Amino acid sequence: MSEGSELVLDRLIHEPARLAILTMLSSVATADFVFLQRSTGLTQGNLSSHLTKLEEAGLVRIEKSFVGKRPNTNVALTSTGKKRVASHWDQLDQLKRRAAALASDPEVAIGEQITDPQSGELGQPQPGVEEQGDRNSISSLAPR
Repeated sequence: MSEGSELVLDRLIHEPARLAILTMLSSVATADFVFLQRSTGLTQGNLSSHLTKLEEAGLVRIEKSFVGKRPNTNVALTSTGKKRVASHWDQLDQLKRRAAALASDPEVAIGEQITDPQSGELGQPQPGVEEQGDRNSISSLAPR
């Protein structure tokens, strides 16, 4: 991703519970359901629901088996999942660098000015004017 490109966060990954699950999975080869539940603090139903969404998107692989007579669910990132998680963290790092660059610019008043998407100029928010464009887009932080 180049410095001037638009940042678009992956909403499937960026949801806090799923981001926690994927972050845990990115540090291990596989994880069982109980480990993920304990490390994320999610309930069984909530974790199961998020894992289903991630599996349907092709980000994780779920394998169910029995250890003795007890059911065991193991989860691992797929290669697609690894790439998308890495890309998501890269975008967050890019956002952090852009924010730091803007914060270090003495002409930018944090929280007081916005970038006009058409002109690229900084200005004061106008009352009654709603934000337009993709809500997931962070293009207003892109250097002009």
